[in-house]
Amino acid sequence: MDFIVVGAVAKAIEGKCGKLPGTMFAFALIVSSIIGASAVSLSTAYALGDVLSLKHSLHRKPSDAKGFYAVYFGLIVIAAALVLTPNVPLGLLTSAVQTLAGVLLPSASVFLLLLCNDKAVLGPWVNGRGVNIFTSLIVAILLMLSIILTASVVFPDIPEKQIKLILMTGSVFAFIGTMLYWKKTPVNWAKMPVTPEIPKEEWRMPPLETLPENTLTPSNRFWMAVLRVYLVVAAGLVLVRIISLALGIEK
Repeated sequence: MDFIVVGAVAKAIEGKCGKLPGTMFAFALIVSSIIGASAVSLSTAYALGDVLSLKHSLHRKPSDAKGFYAVYFGLIVIAAALVLTPNVPLGLLTSAVQTLAGVLLPSASVFLLLLCNDKAVLGPWVNGRGVNIFTSLIVAILLMLSIILTASVVFPDIPEKQIKLILMTGSVFAFIGTMLYWKKTPVNWAKMPVTPEIPKEEWRMPPLETLPENTLTPSNRFWMAVLRVYLVVAAGLVLVRIISLALGIEK
């Protein structure tokens, strides 16, 4: 939603309901934008701190976490510069970010599913078989929707019938594949009795440095490689399409 549409909505609310509701709508959008910019920049700074092993926390002083605060400040400055620079295609940038988020969402869901099955991290709180089946089906559907999203961005004239066919066929294969995969998995930790030494309610994740290295099965390694290849190809195609639109090469 760009500023022109927001202004039209605010004017329409003001015309129908009065000046106060229109003003409150505009004020709510401003507040939500500030909160969203702060939250996204902060979560990105936390993620980079984890990846780069930097001290990262708002509980630390800026002098004790210089890299974390530098990233946080830099992201906010870049976002403000983009918004305040004239003739920047904000609508295209917003759509681009949302499209890339849709493409990358399945990979994040896969890693989250692996984490939820890591006994060393969650102990007795790991997923049970039923939760794994349901979650795997959701992840498969997300991946299929990501493929459809990528195809619709790269090929905007793709027929609706083909999209529906991909959606229905993919849903059937996702369900069958999920059932076959988890049928062969061993009994999960969540099905085992909890030891009296560590009650389920008192379980705490061990420190990161004490966690054992997580090893993937050959099957998991293969599918993770396939996922990486798909992400690189899909994100690359979407970025090429976005850059061509921004430069006016394609309409």
